[in-house]
Amino acid sequence: MRYEIELSGVLVPSLLVWLLVAYALCTILRPVFQRAGLYGLVWHRALFDLAVFVCVLGAIVYLSSEFLP
Repeated sequence: MRYEIELSGVLVPSLLVWLLVAYALCTILRPVFQRAGLYGLVWHRALFDLAVFVCVLGAIVYLSSEFLP
């Protein structure tokens, strides 16, 4: 896994980029969970959202280490 990504000559930590991607995906998933009625089955919505964010972030980091040089 690369620890820095170059964006227009600026070195950005890769974790920051993955955090932004995970946040965008979770922002898209929230209305899907709302419409599916999943939040009615969850005890604590904010804790569930945090857990989903951590799982999405973990998946992104894992996939980036597997598929990116």
